[in-house]
Amino acid sequence: QVQLVESGGGLVQAGGSLRLSCVASGRTSSRYAMGWFRQAPGKEREFVAHISRSGSTRNYAGSVKGRFSISRDNAKNTVYLQMNSLKREDTAAYYCAANKDYGLGLSIGEYDYWGQGTQVTVSS
Repeated sequence: QVQLVESGGGLVQAGGSLRLSCVASGRTSSRYAMGWFRQAPGKEREFVAHISRSGSTRNYAGSVKGRFSISRDNAKNTVYLQMNSLKREDTAAYYCAANKDYGLGLSIGEYDYWGQGTQVTVSS
């Protein structure tokens, strides 16, 4: 069992930056690939980024590639999402998730544990 707690969300102007953190407790996070998803009001939850157990493989949604960066510190059981050049359309609740398997981590169904989310609001 893994418990995930996100932090770092907030209100930021368009063009600004935020860094989200996700701390895992319970079984060590290095056992899991990790991902970030987001959900805007009235929309389905969507994939943002995925990182492998070692951190050597990272995948991104096309809409955030080049602006967002996922990383992890297994010693701290923490995964990060650095978000730069934020746009209004990035406004959403952002969720951290843990994946026991070895797929690409692009879909919601691949993940076993989820955090409660942190809100990111980008103003113009």
